Amino acid sequence: MFLFLLIAMVVVVAAVTLAVIGGGEHAVLPEAAPERLVDPLPVTRPVGRADVEALRLPLGLRGYRMADVDDVLGRLGAELAERDARIAELEAALAGAQATAVSSPDLFKKPGEDSGR
Repeated sequence: MFLFLLIAMVVVVAAVTLAVIGGGEHAVLPEAAPERLVDPLPVTRPVGRADVEALRLPLGLRGYRMADVDDVLGRLGAELAERDARIAELEAALAGAQATAVSSPDLFKKPGEDSGR
């Protein structure tokens, strides 16, 4: 009985191996192209929230592909730095305009009006 089970097991393993490897030239598993990042981040306009939510990074052997993740994070970091600089510029301009408005109370008077009345 033991010999029969051993032979049956060898036959099953051989059949599975032949099915996976294949017996002829057409039976070999085709090479799969590596998954690549299809960059949905727009080039012609700033990245928006919907663009980031739609982003799907390709998987590699041990997680996400590091080069693609680095590219996306670099792009997002550059855009955030650009937006931060623009916000700081606008805040400085607003602070300057508010300081000018506070220092000159006659800002809303028409030219030629007398301030004594």
